[in-house]
Amino acid sequence: MPFCLPQVVTQENVLQLQQEGLSNLSELSRVDCSALKDFDSTVLTVLLAWQKTLQANSQSLVVEHAPEKLKVLAGVYGVSALLGL
Repeated sequence: MPFCLPQVVTQENVLQLQQEGLSNLSELSRVDCSALKDFDSTVLTVLLAWQKTLQANSQSLVVEHAPEKLKVLAGVYGVSALLGL
């Protein structure tokens, strides 16, 4: 079962989201972004933080159903390859 991102990920909820993800580490190997509509670059920071935690445990992160805006944003910040986008 994938971990599903909410519709909105911004500075207001990113810390809570990061903690929620870390509390559900077993679900983080797959992150479903299909609901993601309103977000800023903070979504990249949380995805990268989760990826780092998973890699420390010899696991990997797969981002599923990434919206085009997320792919573009990852490209602008130079992290597309790190997130498999």
